[in-house]
Amino acid sequence: MDLDFTPEQELLRETVAGVCARHANLEVVRQLEDDPLGYPEKFWLQLAELGLIGLTLPEEHGGSGMSMLDAMVVYHELGRALAPSPHFVSSVMSGGVLARAGTDEQQAAWLPRIAAGEVIVTPAWLEPKRGFGPAGVQLRAEPDGDGWRLTGTKQHVQFAQAADQLLVLARHGDDVLLALVDPKAPGVTLSQRNTIASDTQYRVDFADVAVPADAVIGNPPAGWQAWDDAMHDGIILLAAQAVGGARHALDLTVQYSKDRRQFDKPLGAFQAIAHYLADAVTAVDGAETLVWEGAWAKTEGRPIDRLAPMAKLFACQTFRNVTAMAQQVFGGVGFTVEYDIQLYFRRAKQLQISWWDDRYLAELVAADVLDTAPV
Repeated sequence: MDLDFTPEQELLRETVAGVCARHANLEVVRQLEDDPLGYPEKFWLQLAELGLIGLTLPEEHGGSGMSMLDAMVVYHELGRALAPSPHFVSSVMSGGVLARAGTDEQQAAWLPRIAAGEVIVTPAWLEPKRGFGPAGVQLRAEPDGDGWRLTGTKQHVQFAQAADQLLVLARHGDDVLLALVDPKAPGVTLSQRNTIASDTQYRVDFADVAVPADAVIGNPPAGWQAWDDAMHDGIILLAAQAVGGARHALDLTVQYSKDRRQFDKPLGAFQAIAHYLADAVTAVDGAETLVWEGAWAKTEGRPIDRLAPMAKLFACQTFRNVTAMAQQVFGGVGFTVEYDIQLYFRRAKQLQISWWDDRYLAELVAADVLDTAPV
């Protein structure tokens, strides 16, 4: 495994970093906290112009067909910048499910538009007081002539106000169905929620919402496996995002420990602070290597059943731990809105508990180690 970027990957990294600096810097991040839309439109348009929205989608459907290693480079930079965008929910997750399980007609209708950034599709997956596994999907899908009717509640639906379609996971008997639903359809109600990261999330209530047969993904209908496969790819990229955020938070903390002086010497000269930083850089380097391995395994067509959850588990723990340590080094000012480190601290915790939390990720790893089925 070569841990050096290729010249093309280095150019990709510099390009994404430049776009983030111009259109999604930390000042923009501050402005968009708790914003109903949740992302800078100029940034989204620039990603589309560079062909980066559909970076993991098939070329025959308008995507860039990049490898997971290339996508990892992009998400590392998005994590460094904390760049807010619906890229993950629309292109990686919703586009990933459609590319795996959609009919030819569904792929032709949606994937080119997702890849071009013309439409945003966001998953409506998690439910109140339910888990991350298939048993957590209990929103009811009842047959209604040739179509279906959906009733239930979803929460933590990101960018729902900006979405053109919701990718809804629903239950019919023992099966999980995936359906595209217009968020403006009769019976759909959106309620914005506050989060620790001040990102854009909604509760979505479905009251006997009519769904035509051709809005159900796949023929026969796709189920949990399509979602699970897309999630394993997705969490590698979220792990890369966490590592990018952890790396930048560490850089901020190291610089502060050099600049801030106490008792006529910099903070970093104190052994306790120096050891904190040594432990942190060791953890970040380790997380980065694990993420690289997961992305490399996916690119080479090797199994990622264990590597993907390991990468997100360790990377998100590292991101949270490094930013918590950083808050201690910064002291009281680190919690004030004027300092950037609190932005990283809050988003580290949000990412750790989103898109499969530590407990579920550990269960997935254990299931692979013990050769059993995850719950």
